Amino acid sequence: MAGNSDPLTPRAKLAVTAGKAVAAASRAAGRGSGSVIGGKVALKLDPDLLARLAQHLDVILVSATNGKTTTTRLIAEALRAAGPVVSNALGANMPAGITSALAGGSDAKFGVIEVDEKYLAGVARDTDPKCIALLNLSRDQLDRAAETRMLAENWREGLAGSKAVIVANADDPLIVWAASSSPNVIWVAAGQMWKDDAWSCPSCGGVMQRPGDDWFCGQCGFRRPTPSWALSGDHVLDPHGSAWPIHLQLPGRANKSNAATSAAVAAVFGVPPQVGLERMYQVQAVAGRYDVVQFMNRDLRLLLAKNPAGWLETFSLIDPPPAPVILSVNARGADGTDTSWLWDVDYTQLTGHPIFVIGDRKLDLAVRLEVANQHFQVCESADQAVQMAPPGRIEVIANYTAFQDLRRRVGN
Repeated sequence: MAGNSDPLTPRAKLAVTAGKAVAAASRAAGRGSGSVIGGKVALKLDPDLLARLAQHLDVILVSATNGKTTTTRLIAEALRAAGPVVSNALGANMPAGITSALAGGSDAKFGVIEVDEKYLAGVARDTDPKCIALLNLSRDQLDRAAETRMLAENWREGLAGSKAVIVANADDPLIVWAASSSPNVIWVAAGQMWKDDAWSCPSCGGVMQRPGDDWFCGQCGFRRPTPSWALSGDHVLDPHGSAWPIHLQLPGRANKSNAATSAAVAAVFGVPPQVGLERMYQVQAVAGRYDVVQFMNRDLRLLLAKNPAGWLETFSLIDPPPAPVILSVNARGADGTDTSWLWDVDYTQLTGHPIFVIGDRKLDLAVRLEVANQHFQVCESADQAVQMAPPGRIEVIANYTAFQDLRRRVGN
């Protein structure tokens, strides 16, 4: 492996400089962080730049349908106990955004990188990761994403024979199928609340049996592996059977699950669970998610939920009724333009909450809530919804671009 003293080629240096200049110009023009456009320009000038930037780093890749941005943050925080970290913490998770992030971390020891599911195999090929964390796979962006089993198949083929340590969720059959082609897997019992994408066996198509927390295929014998790490209530159990308390400022069971996986990843690099978990407490909000903001003299908690599995987890952590809830759904490119996934979400869990509906696709959502017998009001804007909401902290649940719109509006 090349040492830190190994300089970038003149072409690579030019690419990094040009990328940073374009990113700065984009920021100055008020067009966001500039990381994606900067990375695209840099990769045009040097197509091998991602591999060159990664060669002096211990790279950790994180991929999943849900939780990858948060888990990337938690792992980065834990690994800072062992050395400087560079990370794409704002979630620009395709090759251009990843290249941009690594270009800013010349002194780093670790590169902790969130990767979009469809790019995982390619980014793993380019960056020669030491560790890959695989959390879950479920339906998302129905108009552009391959069916989940095809995605698992792509991972399985792309990671076959990988030298990386794979840290994978033993409770998600699709993840187990994807990871099983790798020679070195650490299994984590991280849980799986949403099971609707894993009723058929990814190996043979047979019906999956699910007694308790276990699962197996009655036809081909594909079954849940024995985990060496596990989430148990508010603790992480390590391979020696010791229980370490999880202290997070982030709410919900899903984030405890992310912390358990993060502790297992940090341990691969010699960071003890106690140290890693203590450091994770620093993470308060992730790109605005879970932030409580003041807007129009009200407290709003901003929650991101992009697909059925995400909405199910989010419903489990909102304040009990009669806390008011604002729901916002868009269907722009980054969200996926197909909103049929709304029918997979169990909105009866919101019974008793006053519900206010906004966003580009507020009428699609209104029809879905009507069928679920929920009481709701359709509003023209976040301002109107907040004005109409009864007292109490308002829980705001939005999908991807709707969440960005809200953050801009409420000044977060």
